[in-house]
Amino acid sequence: MTAPELGPEVKPGDRLLGPRGRRIGRVDAVFADYLLVRSGWILPVDLYVPRDAISREDGRLRVQLDRRAAYEAWHRPLKRAPHEER
Repeated sequence: MTAPELGPEVKPGDRLLGPRGRRIGRVDAVFADYLLVRSGWILPVDLYVPRDAISREDGRLRVQLDRRAAYEAWHRPLKRAPHEER
């Protein structure tokens, strides 16, 4: 299942970029509520990026956080699905 705003072309291997175009990581798996993004070269880190935090600009996947902030926010599995009401 894909989110409508991302379209069907989101797939493993796509790059995820930060606000300045710097690489955050590469999409490793696509889920209904989040993307599993692998970040880092020597010691890879998995990021669990909520789908609502991702946008597509100029055909590229982007988030508004830089690499460090993305790690701080998303290095642990989501505690609940983003679509659940609070």
